[in-house]
Amino acid sequence: MEIDLEEIKKILPHRYPFLFIDKIIEFESEKKAVAIKNINSNDWFFQGHFPERPIMPGVLIIEAMAQTGGIIIMKYESSHNKLAVLAGVDKVRFRDMVLPGDLLIITAEVSYFNGKLGKIKSFVEVKGKKVCEGDILFTLIDKNEK
Repeated sequence: MEIDLEEIKKILPHRYPFLFIDKIIEFESEKKAVAIKNINSNDWFFQGHFPERPIMPGVLIIEAMAQTGGIIIMKYESSHNKLAVLAGVDKVRFRDMVLPGDLLIITAEVSYFNGKLGKIKSFVEVKGKKVCEGDILFTLIDKNEK
């Protein structure tokens, strides 16, 4: 099953310039999602990271991994009226740089979810080569909680 950008925006609260997935190309309910993100030379973060040698910031790669995992979690029925927020990252390793023109393939799989807390195993590939991997930890909070 594929999920287009408009449907992603119905699932996740993120919006430009902080939405880091363009499309879900594979989805297994409560298990796995595979997303794509086109990296463009005009992306805002390249203005300062780094003008002479543009490299996508690692924290934004992690955010793309978290958003891909968020698609899985927010599709659980128990996530209705909830918001998945980042609780931590573990074992994250960067294997290569992400550059303008790259197409990210982001895979996220549920390792654990008890209805409130969970862990997503995720990795990012560019041209078939793993550029980042790690575990994303999250918790669900009430959407309207302050």
